Amino acid sequence: MEPWATDPYDWTPLPPTRPRPSLWREYGRNAALFVLTVVSVWMTGGPRLAAALLSILLAHEMGHYLACRYYGVDATLPFFLPVPVFSFVGTLGAFIRIRGPIPHRRALFDIGVSGPLAGFLVSLPVLALGIAESRVVREGALRGSVSLGEPILFRWASLAFHGRLTGDLTVALGPLGLAAWFGLFVTALNLIPIGQLDGGHVTYSIFRERAHLISWIGSWVCVLLVYFGPNWIVWAILVRALGRRHPHTLDDSLPLGPARTTIGVLALAVFVVCFTPNPIVWSWSEFFDVIGWWRR
Repeated sequence: MEPWATDPYDWTPLPPTRPRPSLWREYGRNAALFVLTVVSVWMTGGPRLAAALLSILLAHEMGHYLACRYYGVDATLPFFLPVPVFSFVGTLGAFIRIRGPIPHRRALFDIGVSGPLAGFLVSLPVLALGIAESRVVREGALRGSVSLGEPILFRWASLAFHGRLTGDLTVALGPLGLAAWFGLFVTALNLIPIGQLDGGHVTYSIFRERAHLISWIGSWVCVLLVYFGPNWIVWAILVRALGRRHPHTLDDSLPLGPARTTIGVLALAVFVVCFTPNPIVWSWSEFFDVIGWWRR
């Protein structure tokens, strides 16, 4: 039988109710993964890296979650991803799972853009503190360390604190600088305008049907970025697996409005200053040398 409204003259069916999940499924898994991620990041880079990085990631995911709660969209709490072995910061980030339909384009826009902007805002003071604590050293003094590509915002911050570096001088990041770099990197990745990424949500909210073309172009740009090095192989495969076409909202006809369109332009600017085409400086020759395809 269909669950009908209580008014006998109102024959509008009520939405079906889903059984309430257990405390473990609703909160326990998220709490356990968060604690494991704290431990993983702490073991990798110490308490300052853990505090700064998890603050950025938590702000990002709670931006999404609170926007979902505001619009009555069913969503999970954040799932953090501890990786104590293969990640140089001890985590691969976090995500929430949206379980309910999005009511309209305004809600989709707010849910999509709130995460990256919240994480970006928390990244700014961490970046300032991280560049302030960093040291200017000669590249030869950093043998065996990971070389990171510089987003535009990082270059501006470095120029403001250390001036223009010449010769073989470079900036050696401490825990806070590394947290800020990873926070900006995650922000840029999520703002790529493809499919179900945050940037895909924003793009569909603004452009609707034309968003598919933008997503298609973006997915192929990710493939072309493999030219810079092997960093983008996994991401190029992932964004194509996520799909390039965004599903409709329940009411796509609701206009977005000029204020949200302006915020969309701001999100594009955030993407530009956070993005770097070669995040981990690792050439194809170095990659082939590591796996033993050739020896120099």
